[in-house]
Amino acid sequence: MSICRTVNAFERWKSEDQPLVLATVIDTLGSTYSKTGQRMLLTGDGAYEGLVSGGCLEGDLAEHARAVLYTGKAQTVTYDMRDEADELWGLGAGCKGLIRLLLQRLDAEHEYEPFSSIAMRLTHGPHAGSVTVISSDDPALLPGACLINDRTNNGCWGVPETHRSALDEICARHITGESSINSHDTGAGEFTLLFVPLEPLPRVLVLGAGRDAEPIVTLASQLGWQVVVADHRAGSLEQGAFDEARTVCLVEPANLAVSIDLTQFSAVIVMSHHLDTDRLYLEQLAGSSIEYIGLLGPTHRRERLLADLGKTGKTLAPRLHGPVGLDIGANSPESIALALLAEIHAVLCGHSGGSLTVAK
Repeated sequence: MSICRTVNAFERWKSEDQPLVLATVIDTLGSTYSKTGQRMLLTGDGAYEGLVSGGCLEGDLAEHARAVLYTGKAQTVTYDMRDEADELWGLGAGCKGLIRLLLQRLDAEHEYEPFSSIAMRLTHGPHAGSVTVISSDDPALLPGACLINDRTNNGCWGVPETHRSALDEICARHITGESSINSHDTGAGEFTLLFVPLEPLPRVLVLGAGRDAEPIVTLASQLGWQVVVADHRAGSLEQGAFDEARTVCLVEPANLAVSIDLTQFSAVIVMSHHLDTDRLYLEQLAGSSIEYIGLLGPTHRRERLLADLGKTGKTLAPRLHGPVGLDIGANSPESIALALLAEIHAVLCGHSGGSLTVAK
């Protein structure tokens, strides 16, 4: 389930003043459904949004969440499914992994922090990092205390003034890294911190409002990505089924960089299916820092466009993907959209997109 759905549920429950529990994966060993930093929300009546397992742990987590709601104290819960006996007497997940979670109460009295600020960074940016105390021998620093740093502003919840500078420095040092656990000692006692990067949801620019753009918008929205659809043909924009897009806009290809702030996008898909129009789009995109630029069409079409762009084409080539998508045998607009979005996901996450199956 996407973080977008979790945030939407959060806003709904927040508007109803419902106290909530934030469950965060703080450590894993072996095979587990989710990894460090994954989050979900639970209510007192057993409802939840987000997943930390395939559904096998969430029911039991609801019981622990009720205890946290009652006491108001953060609690650590560990599920060890590596023992064969778990299949008979435990949860029977059969995952052969261990997962440890931190449960924290969120309520109106404390403005639903720190998740209110976490949700804001994830949906609107900027890139930030959070450090959360998961255990502590320092009586002034209790489990659940949190600090968020986005290089320009920071916020603290439960962190005393005497400790803020140290936690802020730790967070700033790890802000571009991956989720991790680190132990520290201030002299008053040792404490353990969980660092989690807060990376805004991917924003994708689709240049071309043909019918084959529709499944791209639909699938991307299911992932929780924010999609903007642009075209120079008003008729295509009006006829397309783009209700799930964040924005639909009319743009002249030669003025793309002026009309749209390209710095806000992680990926762009060029799919006007018109050679001159795509050339203008690519010329504008060459000066951007967008990590993934996809171009629909065969290899020879891509090479022709790059050649037409001359020096600009040479600077663009390393980021230009075309034909787009992973090799899954895609042969329909829907399967092409799946292959394309899978490739974007892999590139943005720094993965190869290969099979997870280990060859025998």
